[in-house]
Amino acid sequence: MPGFFSGATSFQIPGYQIRPGSRRELKVLVAFMQRAYREFQPSATLKHLAQTVEQYFSPETPLWFVEQTQPEISVTPAACLWLGNAVDQVTGDRHTHLFLLYVDPAHRRRGIGSALMQTAESWAQARGDHQVGLQVFQANQAALRFYQALGYQTQALWMIKPLPC
Repeated sequence: MPGFFSGATSFQIPGYQIRPGSRRELKVLVAFMQRAYREFQPSATLKHLAQTVEQYFSPETPLWFVEQTQPEISVTPAACLWLGNAVDQVTGDRHTHLFLLYVDPAHRRRGIGSALMQTAESWAQARGDHQVGLQVFQANQAALRFYQALGYQTQALWMIKPLPC
């Protein structure tokens, strides 16, 4: 839904504002993804993330950044939200998929993550989706608690088995 920006008016975190991101800011999105993954995989190279962003970013995958309202404090966004599309493999229904929600550690526990999730849910509802899906690392207990507190439930487990090279 190009141009859709619902949720912005309800984004009322003192000292912060939300704005849409653009294709020109894909490097900023990649940097946020790298920061998110490095918190739990510090030794990962993550060189593939730029290609992933290039492959999946489109007008149908909206991007938002949260910035401080006084830019002289920091010119780097404090948080990032990137949404996409998925298909429920049981029902076949399209739904919103949260590609990335990342709040810089210095800006956490101020309501930014909850406000961004409300933005995601508002966007999903406005386009007729009936659910939002996301993936979270099992080791990220803070994120698991956060999403559970917002009403998200485990639907499936992603399992992997490393194979010898």
